[in-house]
This record gives sequence, structure tokens and C-alpha cells, in this order.
Amino acid sequence: MDLPTDPAPTEPAPADLISPELLERLTAGEERAWFEFVQEYEGRMYGYLYRLEGNSEDALDLTQEVFYRAWRSIRTFRAGERVLPWLYQVARNTQIESHRRKQLQRFSLEQAREDVGFEVTSEKRSPVQAAESADAQDRVQRALQQLPPEYREAVVLRFMEDLSYDEIAQIQGVALGTAKSRVFRAKEQLADLLESVADVN
Repeated sequence: MDLPTDPAPTEPAPADLISPELLERLTAGEERAWFEFVQEYEGRMYGYLYRLEGNSEDALDLTQEVFYRAWRSIRTFRAGERVLPWLYQVARNTQIESHRRKQLQRFSLEQAREDVGFEVTSEKRSPVQAAESADAQDRVQRALQQLPPEYREAVVLRFMEDLSYDEIAQIQGVALGTAKSRVFRAKEQLADLLESVADVN
């Protein structure tokens, strides 16, 4: 007699899926639902924008604008999709448009090291993770600001916000290989910038 086989294990659902009921409440503009929504995600948005901007006041202003835009565009959110990639896209657009409005001078781009080959499966420890101690936070932030904007955004999304390469590619509007290359190059440049921090290599 054949023994019953155990069902294949299923992947746990992402934590940032919202129920149809909550989406309906958000779409209807229910104040309580939006209060809870903002409380749940404002820390992630602020952290993301702070690492891109390097300025707490600007990051706070942009975070407020992100949720205002989310409220205005919630009807474009498709049920069953993850919330965070959608919010990161809103935040990215908000930051880009803010820079255009203010006509801020963009950080100069550093020449990527030509002798670094592209290897998606690099075992090199993330310099972001290695330097993520209290006394190195400021140094990490200063190093991030020296990266080209597209590299900085890619490495923040990958190592600090834990997004997949597919999601990064979608947010940045580039091919999957380009997203992987940007993360790899950013990691290599950060390693150079943080070489004096213990355990980076």
C-alpha cells in the first residue's frame, strides 16, 4: 500500500501583502486605515530616503510627500501585489521630481573601476552589512553619498531594504542584468570607500 506523501512545503507569504478588505478601505480613503498604513511603512520609506538624501529634514519632507502621493494613487495599486516595491517606486519618483524642482546639483559620478569583473554570485561580504555598527553609521552614510545615484539606490534597495534583483530592476526601469551589475559595482566601490572599517574585507 502506498503511503501518503507530505505536501510540498510552501513559501511563506510576504509580510507586505495587504488584504482585499484593507485595500478597499484604503481606496475608500478611510482615515483609520491610512493611519495604520502610514504607521506600518513610514519607517522603511524614511530610512530609504535618508540613505539616498543624506539629510534628515529632506528625508522627512519627502516621506510625507510619498504617503500623500500614495493616497492620491492608491487606485493604481493592484490587489495581490507586494506593497513595498510599489511604495519604493512612489518614493523614487518623488525624490527624482523633488530634485528636478529644486534644481539641485547632482553628485558627481565616480569612474567605476575598470578592472572589476562582473560576477553575480560574488561571495564578498556586503560592506553595508559589515559596517552596520553604531560607530560606523555616519561613515556608511557618507560613503553612500559618494556613489553614483543609480548605484546608491540599487545597493540601498538590495542590502538595506532586502528587495530582489527583479524588484530593483522594475523600480529603476532597467534590465535585470543592469540591476545586478549596479549592485555589484556599488558593493565594490563601497568596499573601497570603507576599507578602513573593521571586517569590511
